[in-house]
Amino acid sequence: MSKIFLTDTTLRDGSHTVSHKWNTDDVRKIVTALDAAGIDLIEVGHGDGLTGSTINYGFADYDDFEIVKAAASAIKNSKLTVLLIPGIGTVEDLKKAQECGAKAVRVATHVTEADVSEQHIKAAKKMGMFTVGFLMMGHMASVEKIVEEAKKMESYGADVVYCTDSAGAMLPVNVKEKISALVKNLSIPVGHHSHNNLGLAIGNSLAAIEAGATYIDGSLSGLGAGAGNTATDVLVAVMNKMNIAHNADLFKTMDASTNALLPVLEAKGVKANTNLDTMILGYAGCYSSFLLHARRAAIRFNVDVREILIECGRRKAVGGQEDWIIEIASDIAKLKK
Repeated sequence: MSKIFLTDTTLRDGSHTVSHKWNTDDVRKIVTALDAAGIDLIEVGHGDGLTGSTINYGFADYDDFEIVKAAASAIKNSKLTVLLIPGIGTVEDLKKAQECGAKAVRVATHVTEADVSEQHIKAAKKMGMFTVGFLMMGHMASVEKIVEEAKKMESYGADVVYCTDSAGAMLPVNVKEKISALVKNLSIPVGHHSHNNLGLAIGNSLAAIEAGATYIDGSLSGLGAGAGNTATDVLVAVMNKMNIAHNADLFKTMDASTNALLPVLEAKGVKANTNLDTMILGYAGCYSSFLLHARRAAIRFNVDVREILIECGRRKAVGGQEDWIIEIASDIAKLKK
């Protein structure tokens, strides 16, 4: 299976969740954590793309160019990415975003309207940007129509084309069918962006990977419009379990959620629907009732609860062996001295 490249859209799609109220400090903090975690592309800006801050879509506290500059000041390795929807953003806006530090753009159109992306994709390529064609509302078109529209974006020079489930309406079988057709008919990589409105974002992302997609979107703690996106942190854990190659570090991705994103959300009165400790139970194959005991042991021995749970799984501890957790925590603490 090919290596997967991750685009995290916490600071773009996740902008909907905070009514587009990220500030520049929020951006620097979250971008720094995502970059350290090895995320390939980090997308920032208004939820509706460059210059989306209008009465139609909702006003942001900072314009996109201030946000891009803040992100660029914190990023070291990841590609700084923006979204552009023709009719909202313009080529001139894209040039300004590039001047502020953007290295990649995703040009987004309705799934049947790839024609309107030609000017923007060609301009982005001429500017030397990594350019993605982003076909939105993928559930609304037939396989044949999606292939037809994707081939247009490919002909304009796109480096990657996405089939995007903007409504969170697709089932894994739909994703597999459409992504497979794109992989078969295009000579460039294919990507997928899921929403969790049916609780299928992770499943759909995996279906896309199995069908040959190599670019997959996520957001920390699944933050995004509607019920949110594929959770980047959970996706990294699942890909590790499936031995799928990627560039992200699991613990650092989790820390980006816990230590960077969640405090920012709490300060804005927003609560993310996440519990990454319980995700580690599944990742480690650890008995679910061990969590409380592991948390207590982590505090007692000043070690990471995730390391305790992973070691419990490695040792194949089962219910009734709760006392073993203390020994495991003690062993981890000794190794750190």
